Amino acid sequence: MSERTGTHLLEEILEAALLAAGEPLSLERLEGLFDEHERPPRRELRTALIRLGECREQGALELIETASGYQLRIRARLSPWVSRLWDERPQRYSRALLETLALIAYRQPVTRGDIEEVRGVAVSASIMRTLVERGWIRVVGQRDVPGRPSVYATTRQFLDDFGLKTLDGLPPMHELKAFDAAYATLEDSVAPRGQDTEKRNDTLSATSCAAQADSEASGREVQSSHAEMASPRPGLSFADLEARLAERARESVADDGRADAATSTDEMSDES
Repeated sequence: MSERTGTHLLEEILEAALLAAGEPLSLERLEGLFDEHERPPRRELRTALIRLGECREQGALELIETASGYQLRIRARLSPWVSRLWDERPQRYSRALLETLALIAYRQPVTRGDIEEVRGVAVSASIMRTLVERGWIRVVGQRDVPGRPSVYATTRQFLDDFGLKTLDGLPPMHELKAFDAAYATLEDSVAPRGQDTEKRNDTLSATSCAAQADSEASGREVQSSHAEMASPRPGLSFADLEARLAERARESVADDGRADAATSTDEMSDES
């Protein structure tokens, strides 16, 4: 086998594995695809991944590197059309939940009281519970003040779901001024055709909340258990994050549907 043929085969193997996995794969897991005697050096794996990403630059799929590894995924800008393949309506997140998540991401580690101080309204327990259940935030400790409130930070799952390698990959704070337009576009894209979007009436917009948080936290570096990772991909916009949120919600609905179908099949088999 020539070197050129071997290189092309390596790229095909990596592409097939990434498509089949449906989740980020680390270099260690990619190395596990090969027997020990045929395992390529890690340098060759990285080179093949770079070439694979370059080949996908003009297509519907993109190769991204997240905190957990590499992933092939549909470009976020195509989500409004792809999501129409499913009858189920993806879960829609409230403005209050998105504001809360944004504040945690930019100001972490924070307490629920910190968030309420910036937003100017109470943060419901259901919002915090939803974010924890989604795996986007976690308790990282308790603040040493009366009552010892829990301190929250984002997780590796948050980075993976939003296509980020590090927290430094979050869009610049000034881009949050486009939040209203991005959010409206997101609602239009996931709502059934002909159905009006719900009225958004939260006290503060995410733009003003995040801007206030940025002003108060100026000069502070974000602290978290995954903040020390390597440099992020450039060019990520807040609109991209919103589109990826919609795509993730759609994937969750599809996964739930497949699980229900599998359960029904098992029950029918038991009866027979």
